[in-house]
Amino acid sequence: MNRRHHPITVQQASQESPTLARLAALTQESSQRLKAIEALVPPLLRPALQAGPIEGDCWCLLVKSNAAAAKTRQLLPAFQAHLRSRGWEVNSIRLKVQG
Repeated sequence: MNRRHHPITVQQASQESPTLARLAALTQESSQRLKAIEALVPPLLRPALQAGPIEGDCWCLLVKSNAAAAKTRQLLPAFQAHLRSRGWEVNSIRLKVQG
C-alpha cells in the first residue's frame, strides 16, 4: 500500500516500526515516572519539571530554570528511592536546564 497519500496516526506508525514503538514506550514510561514522583515535588516546583529521555538506568528530568534545578537536585535521592521502590531501575537522575 502506498502511504504517500494516506495519512496515518503516530500510534499506527509506532505499531508498524519497532524503533518508533520503543521510542513511544520510553516516552510513556518517562511520563509515568514523573507522575510517580509528583507527590514528592513541592507544588510550586511541579510546573518547572518535565519528563525527559531514559537512557538505560539513567533518567533525565527537564527543568525550566537554574533555581528550579538547584531545588530539584536536593530532592533527587528521594526521587530515586521512590522510583526504585516502585520497580524502576533508576541509578541516576540527570537534570537538564531548558534555556
